Amino acid sequence: MAHHKSALKRIRQTAKRTLINRAAKSKIKTLVKKVLSTKDKELAEKYFREAVATLDKQAAKGRIHKNTAARKKSALAKHINKLAAAN
Repeated sequence: MAHHKSALKRIRQTAKRTLINRAAKSKIKTLVKKVLSTKDKELAEKYFREAVATLDKQAAKGRIHKNTAARKKSALAKHINKLAAAN
């Protein structure tokens, strides 16, 4: 266990930040799964907009890398384009 005041504070900060980061990454995973599991084009586009907004926001905050966000957005867009071609 840490004894320095600053080390104790760091432990508290890390625990708090870990929860925030975990929640953000979980939200991203949930939104991506929502888009990919949807077969209806209009509904998928609605979920896509929500997912893109979240991905961009988390990339801007540094919780995920910007290229990771771009890669996920690209995969989601591909899925939606496939839905459009199927109809």
